[in-house]
Amino acid sequence: MSANTKDEPRILSSLLGPGTSRRTSVVSIDLGQRTTKAVYVQRKTESFELLHYALKDAPISEKALSPEVLGDHLKAIVEAVQYRGRRIAVVIGVSDALLRHAELPFVPVADMRLMLKYNSKNYLQQELSEHVFDCHTLGVSQPTNEPGAKTTAKARVLVGATKKQTLGLLQDAARHAGLILDQIIPSLVCPANAFEYAMPEAFSKEVVALIDVGFKSSTIGILLNGELALSRVVALGADKLTAGLAEAMGVSYAEAEGIKVGLPEEVQGAMQGLIMPLGRELRASIDFFEHQQDKTVSQIFVSGGSARSQFIVDSLQSELMVPAKSWNPLSFMKISVPPQKLADLEQSASQLSVATGGALAVL
Repeated sequence: MSANTKDEPRILSSLLGPGTSRRTSVVSIDLGQRTTKAVYVQRKTESFELLHYALKDAPISEKALSPEVLGDHLKAIVEAVQYRGRRIAVVIGVSDALLRHAELPFVPVADMRLMLKYNSKNYLQQELSEHVFDCHTLGVSQPTNEPGAKTTAKARVLVGATKKQTLGLLQDAARHAGLILDQIIPSLVCPANAFEYAMPEAFSKEVVALIDVGFKSSTIGILLNGELALSRVVALGADKLTAGLAEAMGVSYAEAEGIKVGLPEEVQGAMQGLIMPLGRELRASIDFFEHQQDKTVSQIFVSGGSARSQFIVDSLQSELMVPAKSWNPLSFMKISVPPQKLADLEQSASQLSVATGGALAVL
């Protein structure tokens, strides 16, 4: 979403098409429900350099966040990564952004957006009158051979959308912080963006599932021939795992959060039981894809804070019955972060897949 287009802002990612101008550096801010993650990335010809990163507690408010509170938070994030520019990219989560596959007439993107603006129910089976849209054409649908059928070409389209209210809040917050909201990116496409660079062979040649375990929810994206063929949201995340572990062990939430990564043997049984519902939901998405596409998912790659726990990754592998591993979304970058941040980067990397994918959407 190009926020400097006043009438029809754009929702953009590398899967939804690059921005209108090539940038050499960007701060990408992933507005998580519990933790905001940010990366400051610079592009040099065909390589990338991580200049800084930050993780900060998300602002808490009993009511909806005001532009002032969110703006102060954005300003603090930009200062934390020592960025002196004004243009930022913001990644918004599944509660604020939609990502859908659809079939639309093969027309220019501007016309597709108008079609969705005035008739979203026809194309997306949902009334979304208070949303703004963006589209990226994935290819042409196979024309029908039925006698008398219209031969108008149809496009397979990835549609991104967010509420006008959400867009307005983000724009006002950026202005309050003295920043320019350059692009808004749906979080669902971001792990795939980063995975394309981190593991190009698997991205282009294998059928893989990318699971990102968030705070309140988890997402799964399945890649087929370098295309995001399916994306789903599961309303189970790290918060449920930590709260369940705290209850099972009779400890505080904060203590359970610390235990979750190392996970001593005596509490692994409790954690296994907590992971099972998440595994079942994710497995249902994989089964749906494999039935629809007649393709088998060969590997699963896990990101998010929970991916730091080998036990959680192994437990997901057992539930999903597919080889699973964590992955480093920064593995293809030159690392030039300040020395005091370097020590924590290995632990933090798995949490930066969404922010990194957002940065790559811009560069």
